[in-house]
Amino acid sequence: MVEQSQWMKQVEANPGHSQWYIERFRQLAAAGDDIVGEARLIDAMVGRSSRVLDAGCGPGRNAGYLHAVGHGVVGVDVDPALIEAAREDYPGPDYVVSDLAEMDLPAHGIAEPLDAILCAGNVMTFLAPSTRVEVLRRFASHLAEDGRAVIGFGAGRGYPFQEFFDDAAAAGLEPQLRLSTWDLRPFSEDSEFLVAVLGKRAG
Repeated sequence: MVEQSQWMKQVEANPGHSQWYIERFRQLAAAGDDIVGEARLIDAMVGRSSRVLDAGCGPGRNAGYLHAVGHGVVGVDVDPALIEAAREDYPGPDYVVSDLAEMDLPAHGIAEPLDAILCAGNVMTFLAPSTRVEVLRRFASHLAEDGRAVIGFGAGRGYPFQEFFDDAAAAGLEPQLRLSTWDLRPFSEDSEFLVAVLGKRAG
């Protein structure tokens, strides 16, 4: 049994947290705000009908967009309430309730390998710290040889960027591109956000 994620610890401490998060994105969508910038980046990186995982998909905003533009999408989240909302608001993708540290898509009848993995919304910082390398290892194991994982999270959230890159290396992933935003602005040492494009290490 893996250590409980930071997200689920928050949910246990505040049972209304999941619903607050769901309603937040419903309100943003209703207001016409752009809530799928991360998904557009992934769409630009892969060909049509690609296999894409939205890791830590939450209530489905990115998975729903990627499905709508023609990709085969799997959304995985540890929180059953978020998966229920995703199925309601963005039907079409395959949704799976699972901790990312225990993710096994073939066990759910979902084909792999994956062309791309999207991990947005500070998901990496909501993992139990002891599971970070295992999550990255599972990303690598599900990726096609030329597939890419795109992972974004902010600074100051208890996971230094260099520690993340060290963990990625331990999991068999290496950086191909480092950005500071989802709209492709360059990364620098004082960037407050990281968007890392990772590929499987050759050999």
